Amino acid sequence: MLHHSILDTLPEDLRRDALSSLQPLRFEHGKILFRAGDPCQGLPLVLNGSVKVQMTGLSGNRIVLYRMGADDVCTLSIGCLMTGDGFRAEAVVEDDAEVFMVPRGLFDRLMDQSADFRLGIMESYGRRLNDLMLLVEEVAFRRMDERLVHWLEARAGQGAITITHQELAVELGTAREVVSRLLKELERKGRLRLARGKIDFTGAFTE
Repeated sequence: MLHHSILDTLPEDLRRDALSSLQPLRFEHGKILFRAGDPCQGLPLVLNGSVKVQMTGLSGNRIVLYRMGADDVCTLSIGCLMTGDGFRAEAVVEDDAEVFMVPRGLFDRLMDQSADFRLGIMESYGRRLNDLMLLVEEVAFRRMDERLVHWLEARAGQGAITITHQELAVELGTAREVVSRLLKELERKGRLRLARGKIDFTGAFTE
């Protein structure tokens, strides 16, 4: 049975009522759940799969703000529902996903009638906001070569990762050419090996 923990915060009768009106929506890889400027129709609750939320700057470069996996709540949607503003980013399905879409009216009702649900939503919002503040700090105050090395070090234990230079540029919010140049410099230093759509780590990266 499909399940999302935020609904467990509700009183039994309210939870049963909410579940009776929710049907899981299935989205395939590449599906865009919302775009920048779209009005918020409701709160997505991810049941399984993976959805990334990313923003496109005036330069055309993109950056991943956060990802939502099973049991996650869409922080951007919470903000839009509370302010009435449209989205400032887009959400794209990375791995086929199933989602409960809580419509605005039901969201308002649950926030009004359940203090535990309200607290759970605000705690989720606060945790994600903290993550986004760390991202802002990284982008604003850390050099790109340092950010790239930090990103790679976090994944060096995998031995190899499948990712294109363009995809990595989106992760870091920079241009593909910048990522390619920095990766080639790391390869020259013997810290990794580059192949088409793949990065192989050497022992030097984890020392």
